[in-house]
Amino acid sequence: MTRSILYATAAAVLFPLPAHARQADNPDATLPEVVVTATRLPAIVADTPGARVIDRAAIDQRGAVFAADILSDVPGLSVVRSGAFGGLAQVRMRGASPGKTLVLIDGVPVNDAAEINGAFDLSGLELSDIERIEVLSGPQSSLWGSDAIGGVIAFATRELGGFGADLEAGSFGTVRGRLAAGVSTGQYGFGAWVSHFATDGISAADEADGNPEADSFTSTTIGARGRYAFTPRLVVDGSIRWTESDVDLDGYPAPAYSLADTLDTQSSEQWSGFGRLRLNALGLAHQLSVSASDISRETVSSFPSVFEADRQVFRWQADGSAASIDFVVGAEREDAEGSLSGGRTEKPGTTSAFATARVDPTDRLSLTGALRFDDTDDFGSKTTGRVSGAFDAGAGFVLSAAWGTGFKAPSISQSVCDFCYAPLPWPVLRPETAEGHEGAIGWRSADGGMEGRVTAYRLEVEEQITYVAGRYVNIARTTTDGVELEGRARLGGGFDLSLAYAWTDARDETTGARLLRVPEQAGSATLGWSGDRLSGALTVRSESDQDDSGGVREAFVTANLNASYAVTDKVALTARIENLADERYQQVLGYGEPGRSGYVGIRLRY
Repeated sequence: MTRSILYATAAAVLFPLPAHARQADNPDATLPEVVVTATRLPAIVADTPGARVIDRAAIDQRGAVFAADILSDVPGLSVVRSGAFGGLAQVRMRGASPGKTLVLIDGVPVNDAAEINGAFDLSGLELSDIERIEVLSGPQSSLWGSDAIGGVIAFATRELGGFGADLEAGSFGTVRGRLAAGVSTGQYGFGAWVSHFATDGISAADEADGNPEADSFTSTTIGARGRYAFTPRLVVDGSIRWTESDVDLDGYPAPAYSLADTLDTQSSEQWSGFGRLRLNALGLAHQLSVSASDISRETVSSFPSVFEADRQVFRWQADGSAASIDFVVGAEREDAEGSLSGGRTEKPGTTSAFATARVDPTDRLSLTGALRFDDTDDFGSKTTGRVSGAFDAGAGFVLSAAWGTGFKAPSISQSVCDFCYAPLPWPVLRPETAEGHEGAIGWRSADGGMEGRVTAYRLEVEEQITYVAGRYVNIARTTTDGVELEGRARLGGGFDLSLAYAWTDARDETTGARLLRVPEQAGSATLGWSGDRLSGALTVRSESDQDDSGGVREAFVTANLNASYAVTDKVALTARIENLADERYQQVLGYGEPGRSGYVGIRLRY
């Protein structure tokens, strides 16, 4: 009964808070059961292998500004960032290459159809309007289709009630501000916000290698969301989000053609949004939605380029319950268009049908299955599936496991062989496919103050597409074996501790070589504290050596400190220190990261 209430509550409001968000008011509060909704059927995270949730309280506790600042703490997820401020930031989930992680904002797919791998650039995704981040690791194509071959990252914007303002300034001439206002009642809600980030930055190419020129970055985001309930059975809602950014880049100038200071720049503009009608009829909760995203990128350099891409998704989904089985069925049509630097334009599309169901045969056992059929316009059809189960073994232990398949159609750049110079004929590419297995053991203390989970998995990708000798080809297979550990605890006295660790063995089965830019070991620890007025968090993060293009990126350990002081219930002062120990390190070989830097700010809420 308790879990049914949790599922229903999640479907309505989505926002259970972690323990550290409530300790100041209730020091004896237990850690709540967190619910993930990107699974289409809401599911308890502890019962769902590979599922993680980062809520607003965790974002504030960490002082994270951009998505890349906090996603690095997710076990098994590697953030690849070429330049500290505004440099290209992509993710590799469980070793899968960029483009195999689907990124959603309010349910809208925002992956860049014109990018070589079809990947999303997280560098400009500012978090001030984000309420919640959900991460699903492993093949999720049965839920979301192509691009979800390695996993899904779903961002949800917040519904606003009242007025808010933030202002922060600090090192490298950095200034950040946000204004937001909204109204929220049971019948309707509407809010809008604007945020701006600007910094003089540091050199994208490592300054220690003789690159003194600072590379600036500016980003502006404007958004709005609203809902209106005509009746309890008929509700409309929607959101729109627009971002414009400009960044200075470094390149590979002649005659050395090695990474160094250049005058390269890149401007980008992106918007995404959706409109949805929710209607309860014929015993089902129907959702009819239209979503769209659009992005344009212009690079000014010795090799200038202009890319444009857009995507529209038309979706019908119905939720219901029958014979003690909760289910979701639906159909969708996705149309994309990408314009490449050479003037070539392609318009891929996919028509899909999907179904997900969950049954609880006993009070201790829950089983979930998902099936999806995708019919692509250019690369045939594919059926993918996923099954998972969770068993309450008693004494606080939960055993869970999952098996799933995935596929990814070649990106537009790959299908037309953009940047290819090899003689014709070029190989005919086939869609990439994946199979993933995982099992987990979770534990939660009787008083709810401690919990942890260990997950072991294997991810196999067949027909991996890569660029070899001037053309794109399918290679035989890549395999990732891994172990992920995570835990959190309420320590008393206002303190809480979160731990994450991943061992990742990602390799090319054709050559036996390790996959690039995937550290074998990575981990983080966050010690938080919440008092009546003062709260803060110390985060330490580490990565082992990783193979990279042209060499090995050395291991590093870095630490960040964030604090907030509530002057009143409406006014708070903030401060954060990045790279506390002034560590010299690189996240990607050749690209430097900032030394010790500090920022102070003020936060207003009415």
